[in-house]
Amino acid sequence: MTRLIFLLASLSLLACSPTGTRASPDAEIVVLLHGLGRNQHAMWWLANQLEDEGFDVVRIDYSSFRQTPEAMLASVSADINACCTQARRVHFVGHSLGGLMIRAHLAQHPHPNLGRVVTIGTPHQGTDFVDNYRDSWWMQAAGASALALSTAPDSFPNSLPAPDYPLGGIAGVRTEGDVDDGIFGPHDGLVPAWSARLPAMQDFVVLKSGHATLRYHPAVASQTVLFLRTGQFDHSTVTGFEHLSQVE
Repeated sequence: MTRLIFLLASLSLLACSPTGTRASPDAEIVVLLHGLGRNQHAMWWLANQLEDEGFDVVRIDYSSFRQTPEAMLASVSADINACCTQARRVHFVGHSLGGLMIRAHLAQHPHPNLGRVVTIGTPHQGTDFVDNYRDSWWMQAAGASALALSTAPDSFPNSLPAPDYPLGGIAGVRTEGDVDDGIFGPHDGLVPAWSARLPAMQDFVVLKSGHATLRYHPAVASQTVLFLRTGQFDHSTVTGFEHLSQVE
């Protein structure tokens, strides 16, 4: 709970106007989207890793503090359509809420030049953390953007259509025995591993990490690069969570 209160206290400082950089027509680019209460600077490390691997990277900024999913999506889609539709190939990578923004955008704006998509610690089926604490003052302070991430059948994550494009999911688990913080089963502190996975995923992998630190995890970067290039993760390097990484 302490880490979430710290996050909520930072939201007003981190919210900012959406920005984007136009990609060249012959580029193969990766569009990065940050999570709740962050901005594009939160993705700097992962952006650097992708650039070192030869990708052109565009980081999309959007304000998520007390915003509805519809308002966030309008901002995200405007920036993506302005910067990236003419690129030769467009991949997407999103952390947490950013992964849901990617899915929502692609549901409304199919990209003929779409490559592959990676979501990192994304609550595709919501999180019971929101279910259990939705009436608390700090969850109410986070507003619609946080409250929309419940596990209810009509919640924002559960209202999105199943992806029809190559999608890989990365989940974080701090320890196998994590059942605290009002979250059922192994989790990263905010998102349970079961929610970071979708039946339609092409591949799925679980790494030892907390939620926020997934953005700076070397294995997250290497696994993301591998999926963008091949459509598969490297399961030979994953130890301790193999049974959680099985794609059904």
